[in-house]
Amino acid sequence: MNSADSLGILDRLLEPLAGSLPNSAAESIVNLRADLEMQVRIDELADKASEGQLTPDEEAEYSAIVEAIDLIGVLQAKARKALSRSTAA
Repeated sequence: MNSADSLGILDRLLEPLAGSLPNSAAESIVNLRADLEMQVRIDELADKASEGQLTPDEEAEYSAIVEAIDLIGVLQAKARKALSRSTAA
């Protein structure tokens, strides 16, 4: 299964969440960002990945980070949807 398929499945599984998020929780999810230390590490791994220089441990770490970012992205999309519904109501 490729990444796009996984994201589509995740999107569908989390759809009920969009209708049940309180605005404060939705806003927190939308504003979720990596802290500075994590962002520096992500950037380091991304640079090494682009250069093909990741060790096996770094590759596993980077893969886990990418999966987490994908999950957060789907959650943020659901939170934006919840906020737009509450604003329209």
